[in-house]
Amino acid sequence: MSSPELILVVDDTPANLEVVCETLSDAGYEVVTAINGDRALKRVQAYPPDLILLDVQMPGIDGFETCQRLKADPKTASIPIIFMTALSDAQSKEKGFDLGAVDYITKPFQEQEVLARVKTHLQLRQLTKNLEQRVAEQTADLEAALTQLQHSQLHLVQTEKMSALGNLVAGVAHEINNPLGFIVGNLKPAKDYIKDLFQVIALYQKELPYPSATLQAAVEEIDLEYLQEDLPKLIDSMQEGVDRINAISTSLRTFSRSDCDRPIHCNIHDGIDSTILILKHRLKANECRPEIEVITDYADLPQVECFAGQLNQVFMNLLANAIDALEESNTKRSFAQIKAKPNQITVKTQLSQSQAVIRIQDNGIGMTDAVKQKIFEHLFTTKGVGQGTGLGLAIARQIVVEKHSGTLEVNSTLGEGTEFVISIPVKAIAVKHIQAKICVDAV
Repeated sequence: MSSPELILVVDDTPANLEVVCETLSDAGYEVVTAINGDRALKRVQAYPPDLILLDVQMPGIDGFETCQRLKADPKTASIPIIFMTALSDAQSKEKGFDLGAVDYITKPFQEQEVLARVKTHLQLRQLTKNLEQRVAEQTADLEAALTQLQHSQLHLVQTEKMSALGNLVAGVAHEINNPLGFIVGNLKPAKDYIKDLFQVIALYQKELPYPSATLQAAVEEIDLEYLQEDLPKLIDSMQEGVDRINAISTSLRTFSRSDCDRPIHCNIHDGIDSTILILKHRLKANECRPEIEVITDYADLPQVECFAGQLNQVFMNLLANAIDALEESNTKRSFAQIKAKPNQITVKTQLSQSQAVIRIQDNGIGMTDAVKQKIFEHLFTTKGVGQGTGLGLAIARQIVVEKHSGTLEVNSTLGEGTEFVISIPVKAIAVKHIQAKICVDAV
């Protein structure tokens, strides 16, 4: 089994390091970190990584200078560098590409975007190595594959954020399950083996109370007493990690479930919970704000007859938009001001006249009446260039209205927040079966 790819993450902000490292580690990559350019250069010389995620704005040697030094050294010039930055101006990006960077990741981070870009550039680098090693015998095939990967790379560079692609999420969940099952199946036997070994060691200590000097030195060197105390805790920590991965995998499968050509009975709350878990990385506290609190108030709903996968994409779009609205409302507030009036998203469900009603409300910036009139129009967006396509809410409304014979409404007061209200029949009626697959742009 090949060892996992090594990725160096360079950022002077601990919160950013934690988010990126957790995302990459959960995806199976080996991650090392550095908090500035000087340490990054030293670490690369000692342990060359397969890829570098490099923050642009750092004290001392900034990301641009660090990149320039790495590309000037023949030993490190071939390592792909992806810049991480909140800068979105074309001049900064052009400078980065001129220095030799292969891509940009825009802050705040989107987990699927980070993983997709990292995976693409790792594949591209590996393919380049293989091409150099086997050019004599497989030139044509490898060049074709390289061209395909370069097309994928270009597509990712042009796309600022990825849509909530159900198939991608389902594939990730599926890939997690195999190694997860292996670990789960081996943890209990490992705990039993450790217990047996400790019992044997205890018997040896009882029957040989006066070990030789060599054995005594070995026991002291490994600190046997501490090892016996700490190893079970280590195994328990592994079990907690496995349980967490399993919960994430279950949520991914719930979110991305495939829809057939007719609605099926589903638990709406499972879909909402899975979507919240997928967006958890965006809810966590950072250096700019406390954690965004999500309050759920669920009624006792019956199973709802619906296209669950597409409805989950509606939840993803509305919740992601709520987070965006809160982030925008924070731009002119200090950490203390945000803490005094915490960011909150409330998700409430109720049953009303055979209709399942889902209310998703935030206490963000709200909307003007003019925006409310156009919010569901095709290609309408209030976000900057490259941050939104204007398709998300239009398609969300299509899913709710045309696929589920329901309604999607918005209530908003400028400066106080926004509430989206989804109402769909508990039992599907007069549903129009649209065969084309609908993907919601959750940005």
